[in-house]
Amino acid sequence: MPLDLSRIHALCFDVDGTLSDTDDHMTYLLARRLVLIRWLFPARDPHPFARWCVMALESPGNFVYGLLDWLGLDDHLESLKKGLSNLLARRGLGRRPPTFWLIPQARQTLERLHTVYPMAVVSARDPRGTQAFLKQFELHPYFHAVAHAQTCRHTKPFPDPIQWAAREMGVAPEECLMIGDTPVDIRAGKAAGAQTVGVLCGFGHEFELRRAGADLILPSTGDLVAILEGQQPLCQTLPISHA
Repeated sequence: MPLDLSRIHALCFDVDGTLSDTDDHMTYLLARRLVLIRWLFPARDPHPFARWCVMALESPGNFVYGLLDWLGLDDHLESLKKGLSNLLARRGLGRRPPTFWLIPQARQTLERLHTVYPMAVVSARDPRGTQAFLKQFELHPYFHAVAHAQTCRHTKPFPDPIQWAAREMGVAPEECLMIGDTPVDIRAGKAAGAQTVGVLCGFGHEFELRRAGADLILPSTGDLVAILEGQQPLCQTLPISHA
């Protein structure tokens, strides 16, 4: 079913793969570590193998995270991570602040749309990572609310963070549009009664997003403006530009 633009009164954005170019960044970091054994790879290029590793690990990672949340162990994991970080920091071994890449056209999209819609971040990232990403690119002014992995009792694919963000923005969950790159984002949006857009600039594949029930699938987050402003005809999937 195509989007009903008249129902959309607020926007919810995932972070990894939707605003943050996480898969390309992870691929780059892994390829850098494989460069010493580049002779093992075709054309001495480790990047294709690094990308395969990143994509192959995404679905099991989502499953494990969802399982921990379902078992009620995600809070304990977060506490353990904080304790370890504090211990390393006291010993002068704390890691450097994370560095992120921004999805192309993501900033322009947020600048254009925040004058029309209240917007929220709905991320399964930990609080530190979510805030670090927003701070690096100075994106806080665009969002009325920021939901991270610890904001609600359950995170995505449960509807809780979208329902929380809707309350913060003063709209009903059914009036929200959830934009994300994985089936987890789509299922969370559907569970909350929101409409959903899947984007192919992150970890998810088109068939997965379609199977999860995305109302629309776009090549990238930057294509959202044309849809919401009525410049692009609505269909379930837009052609992917390889330019």
